[in-house]
Amino acid sequence: MSNQSDNSAEPQSAGVPAPNGAANLIDTDYQIGQDNYRAKHLGISIDLHGVVFIVSAIVVLAFVLLSLALPEQSTTIFEASKNWINTNMTWFFLLSANIFVVLCLGLIVSPLGRIRIGGADAKPDFSRLSWFSMLFAAGMGIGLVFYGVSEPLSHYNSAVGGINVGADGLRTDWAPLGGAAGDPEAARQLGMAATIFHWGLHPWAIYAIVALSLAIFSFNKGLPLTVRSIFYPILGERVWGWPGHFIDILAVFATLFGLATSLGLGAQQAASGLEHLFGVGDGNVVLVLLIAVITSIAVISIVAGVDKGVKRLSEINMVLAFALLMFVVFVGPTLLIVSNFFSNLSSYFTELPALSNPFGREDANFSQGWTTFYWAWWISWSPFVGMFIARVSRGRTVRDFLISVLLIPSVVSTFWMTAFGTNAITQLQSGFDGVVSADLSLKLFVMLEQLPVAEITSFIGIILVIVFFITSSDSGSLVIDTITAGGKIDAPKPQRVFWGVIEGAIAVALLLGGGLAALQAASVSAGLPFTVVLLVGCYAIVRGLMSEPR
Repeated sequence: MSNQSDNSAEPQSAGVPAPNGAANLIDTDYQIGQDNYRAKHLGISIDLHGVVFIVSAIVVLAFVLLSLALPEQSTTIFEASKNWINTNMTWFFLLSANIFVVLCLGLIVSPLGRIRIGGADAKPDFSRLSWFSMLFAAGMGIGLVFYGVSEPLSHYNSAVGGINVGADGLRTDWAPLGGAAGDPEAARQLGMAATIFHWGLHPWAIYAIVALSLAIFSFNKGLPLTVRSIFYPILGERVWGWPGHFIDILAVFATLFGLATSLGLGAQQAASGLEHLFGVGDGNVVLVLLIAVITSIAVISIVAGVDKGVKRLSEINMVLAFALLMFVVFVGPTLLIVSNFFSNLSSYFTELPALSNPFGREDANFSQGWTTFYWAWWISWSPFVGMFIARVSRGRTVRDFLISVLLIPSVVSTFWMTAFGTNAITQLQSGFDGVVSADLSLKLFVMLEQLPVAEITSFIGIILVIVFFITSSDSGSLVIDTITAGGKIDAPKPQRVFWGVIEGAIAVALLLGGGLAALQAASVSAGLPFTVVLLVGCYAIVRGLMSEPR
């Protein structure tokens, strides 16, 4: 690693801006986009990496067609793969996620935190509010709305029910750790600690590792903005050949399946909400139509670009999410929510060592059925969220970046889960069991029904899910297009439109080919191999930062 760069430096190649100020460029003859196929047909320009784009497109299209043509067989395969991973690889997911958290916290307090993404003199491309809005909309959106009520309530119910053992001596309950049989307050604290565990430091550390690795190797080292660049310290120039092609193709698959899981969950919740409010039905036809309409809106946003599309939609989403959150806080048990927020954080840190323990777990249903799914889902999302965060984070210091990406969203997620979870648990403790018995995608709306102006807040909830859907599809298309365009961030927009349509098609295929179980299985399967990529990223990021001027 050599070639100091200053303000007068030219970009190493088209597609990624040159560093501003001192930075340690990697000395390579590779030019970004040099292996791309460029053409213009019928007024439509294309600029794509032949191998990565073609292989990814063919395999993904084949998957969609087979899932639609053979739904029963697809469901069997999905379930078998998920069950094997849950049974055999839970320890690997838990151990890996712990490594990511420790590394991020270590970098925050280390001298390496002073390094600036994009060169010593780089300035942020976006205001802090716009930047944070895009981070949050891309990273958590649909999941917080979908699971904000159901997960705290589910863990509370399981914990207060205690431990149940089957005839084979294995636990049949879904309680976290040892549960809290017959103790509602202890069950609430344990249930909220388990919920925060799934939505706090660990998932955001996963995103941060990918994002920071990509940002440093692209904006400071001059390499393409693709996942293969993270492997340069290990593979050297071989990263531009088939080893790199394989890594980028794997990143495309992980991103598409992680996105499809979120889009499928969002479509199910939006359809259930529309049926609940307006009686429009929530069958497969409605789901397919909903995905088609929202995908079309996402395509319009894709054409508008990051500044006009993703940025504006993300800001709208933040306003809607904040309004709904404040409504739930002030109309619900306000003082209890505020006091629970602090007690929940305390419970989280108390239970964190046991919840994150990868070995000797007795709560198999919880650790395999909940934690493994979440860790795999976050990891399969990480190329998409990480690359998107990298794209919009140029100009931030490593310390500022990690605090903003890791700590602040964790606190916000905790407050969100506390507000919605406290309302749901309080309703159950007061004798209303409607939320518990409601379908998973309906729990939010049934909880809101017990509060004033339910029709308005439920409608806001539906809009929130839809806009999160659009921003996820939009930014996901941007990221996949960057990978399949050889790392160029200024590739033609028709390619992004193609991937936006493909994301919707995969969500439809998975929903029709097995529903929620298929979505979860695809996400878990895609997340396993990409965990290895993230572990390599841990080594690469330290290596890359240590060579940077501070």
